[in-house]
Amino acid sequence: MYEYLINALSIANLAGEAVILLEFAFRVGLIIWMLGRRRVEPTTRLSWIMLLLAIPFLGSIIFLLVGETRFGRLRVARHRQVLAALDRPEAHANSDPAVNAAGKLEGPAHRMALLAEQVNGAGPVLGNRIELFGDTDLVLDGLERDIDAATEHCHLLFYIWLDDAAGTRIGRALVRAVQRGVACRVLVDGVGSKDFLKSPLRREMEAGGVRVHAALPANAVRAIFARLDLRNHRKIVVIDRELGWTGSQNLAEASFAPKPKFAPWVDCAVRIRGPVVKELHLLFVEDWYLDTDEMLVDSLLTPIAPLPDGISAQAFGTGPNFKNQAATQVIQCLIHEACEELVMTTPYFVPDNATVVNLATAARRGVKVTLVVPRRNDSRLVGLASRSSYAPLLEAGVRIHEFEGGLLHAKTTVVDRKIALVSSANLDRRSLFLNFEAGLLVYDEDFAGQLRFLQQRYLESSIEVGPDSPATNGVRRRIAQNAAALLSPLL
Repeated sequence: MYEYLINALSIANLAGEAVILLEFAFRVGLIIWMLGRRRVEPTTRLSWIMLLLAIPFLGSIIFLLVGETRFGRLRVARHRQVLAALDRPEAHANSDPAVNAAGKLEGPAHRMALLAEQVNGAGPVLGNRIELFGDTDLVLDGLERDIDAATEHCHLLFYIWLDDAAGTRIGRALVRAVQRGVACRVLVDGVGSKDFLKSPLRREMEAGGVRVHAALPANAVRAIFARLDLRNHRKIVVIDRELGWTGSQNLAEASFAPKPKFAPWVDCAVRIRGPVVKELHLLFVEDWYLDTDEMLVDSLLTPIAPLPDGISAQAFGTGPNFKNQAATQVIQCLIHEACEELVMTTPYFVPDNATVVNLATAARRGVKVTLVVPRRNDSRLVGLASRSSYAPLLEAGVRIHEFEGGLLHAKTTVVDRKIALVSSANLDRRSLFLNFEAGLLVYDEDFAGQLRFLQQRYLESSIEVGPDSPATNGVRRRIAQNAAALLSPLL
């Protein structure tokens, strides 16, 4: 009996050692594979290698789940199908010579437009009227009015849709629209809107004829074939082809029930009429097909006439289905084109090294660079990682302000009060490299001035961070911030 136990323990020890050796060999294989990947920043590569070396077993599991930008073979195939279906001039607004603005922009605007057009083929177009909104209640009022006036279709895409007063209000407006014969389609992110997807509100909307679908649903089965943290972070509304909304505004009250202690959420959105709405609609059509298999190409083929005295604008979308790192290239171009002033607002500031270097360089060449971020971030890790970048920026002359009037959620950029960007994308690696995002570039001094005025309101509710600020000093604080920064490529 004793010998039997000894033999059993020996076998168990050998088996355990074999498992450990196999797991170690597997981690080494993952490291070698990581070293062979293209289009990966060295810092990201190093972070993953450190994680794999430091955490046996669990590190490998984490890497397999979120270490590779796996979009899923089915979605890759569907994306190719919808791009092929949309590969016709009439699907893009700039194919109409009457609205194409490419030859009418000069200097920085011209260069900016050329780059942005390479993102997904959407060039700048004339004849748009764009209204700026910096108040959630006003956005909801306007959106409800537009839905109540719809005659053909309402297409809505949001990262977060809550079943609060805002979500209920818009959901019931869509039900009323269906009763008038309007086709209503709603696409929400499978993680960001997970509670809404299980809510009575969703069931009420579907019972009323509204089609509701989850974008990129997350479950154990999908984890085998695709990375679960690739999220659709866009905020897009298209009504009757010619009217659109986009920006940072989710479909939620400013009080934001999931995280009330950080409220109010302070957002920025634009209401658009004109040809550029077609490019926002194109993004919705692409995303809708990926998760529903319903092709809506015909809804894009009707020309949209330019509006008198309209302005030039350009919509673009980015995401993991494109490999050209378009989002970060657009940001870098905006920084490079600034000659006098650059003002940027973002809730989550976890930049790559190129963004830090380019912001610092802009300040050193005489540009007045101002960055506005929330003082209290709803993600402690992101907040710490954000402040780790302060020192080199402050040394270069970048002015950093921390907003105290709630969680500043607006993602905006103004260049020399001439070019404006309103976007769903944060200045973090997730938005720049992983999420599906949407942005609107506006080439108009009046609009840029309006957005700059809104940014000034944010600044007036902010505290400027100085070299001696408690936010950047103290050994323990710096250790925590720099440790968080090490994980920033994985956030």
